[in-house]
Amino acid sequence: MTALTKRAPSFFNPVRLAGWSAVGLILLTPLAAMQFTSQVAWDVRDFLFAAVLLVGAGLLLELVLWKARTPLVRLMLAAAVILAVLLIWAEAAVGIF
Repeated sequence: MTALTKRAPSFFNPVRLAGWSAVGLILLTPLAAMQFTSQVAWDVRDFLFAAVLLVGAGLLLELVLWKARTPLVRLMLAAAVILAVLLIWAEAAVGIF
């Protein structure tokens, strides 16, 4: 009976895989754009900064979703992490602050 009710490993959670795939796609987007236009001119430092920012945010989201118990708290903390990433990305891109 327990073999039938055993849950799949949490690594194979479709939402989790979609989130980490999104990180990879976001990092690949400028690389693809650089092949078609000269207006996107990222170097290794830009990709490294974006990778550290996105992977760090992903790990922080994993921690938030693991530790927070109620859906409302999860939503609020996840929104705060995403907002922080967007603000840091905007500051790095154009220096709005």
